[in-house]
Amino acid sequence: MPAQRPSVVVTRRLPEPVETRMKELFNVELRDDDTPMTREDLAAAMARADVLVPTITDRIDAGLIAQAGEKLRLIANYGAGFDHIDVATARSRGILVSNTPGVTTEDTADMAMALILAVTRRIPEGLALVQSGEWAGWAPTALMGGRIAGRRLGILGMGRIGSAVARRARVFGMQVHYHNRRRVRPELEEELDATWWESLDQMIARMDVISVNCPHTPSTYHLLNARRLKLLKPSAVVVNTSRGEVIDENALTRGLRAGEIAGAGLDVYEHGKEINPRLRELPNVVLLPHMGSATVEGRLEMGEKVIINIKTFADGHRPPDQVVPSML
Repeated sequence: MPAQRPSVVVTRRLPEPVETRMKELFNVELRDDDTPMTREDLAAAMARADVLVPTITDRIDAGLIAQAGEKLRLIANYGAGFDHIDVATARSRGILVSNTPGVTTEDTADMAMALILAVTRRIPEGLALVQSGEWAGWAPTALMGGRIAGRRLGILGMGRIGSAVARRARVFGMQVHYHNRRRVRPELEEELDATWWESLDQMIARMDVISVNCPHTPSTYHLLNARRLKLLKPSAVVVNTSRGEVIDENALTRGLRAGEIAGAGLDVYEHGKEINPRLRELPNVVLLPHMGSATVEGRLEMGEKVIINIKTFADGHRPPDQVVPSML
């Protein structure tokens, strides 16, 4: 890195306090509008910057990295996920990648519980009825949902967010089960009163609610595929606040339409903002626009982490949140 302030290109509008602090510390280029950069814009930015600050809307693949200039030495991602960045190719070019882990744990776990409640208690249906002006008043059998206390919650991915979801679920009286590539520490299992299932198939077949909290990697792509979705009980609910690619969205849609799955709450989608239109038509589905980390506090903390990663790297040290091969 050069001795002077690093040149930083930010690909999206960030919260104003974050942008202000970046202007104080770096030679930073900020976006005037809040639209994603085109591929050509990204290539140009990577050709002239010391540091690129992308978001999940920017796909930094091998082709783009091949066009990076000699100056580019750090991709400081604004967000915890990094599956949109070809980390291996970046490393082979001597470009480090950092992210912002842990910042949105509580926010995303809150959203997972909100979706569980929204689907099981049919909250969007009630909201739509009142807003339509057609609500005729209380009735004994109207909009009956289900009680979540006593239900079995199966968590896919017992990392930071999965553990936070488990803590919330216990307070609501749910039974916590989980599948993870490695069993968590015994003391954490005891704290969460959680049951580990080595077999994902066996766990899925017995759960009332499935919460997807694992990252998107080659091994988790379509982890909930058509075969596994058919293992679900017809009364089961699926919630995803992680990555859309973990679920076969078409298969999920078919199961919901056929009554083989009771409901779903989704904050992420397999093809980004291109949602299966049949999925949008279903009354037993709650769809949100990737709001899991959308709190003022969370987005500011994400920015602070990005700044720390850049500043630490500019000072000649390893970024504290560097993405390493063992994470891939």
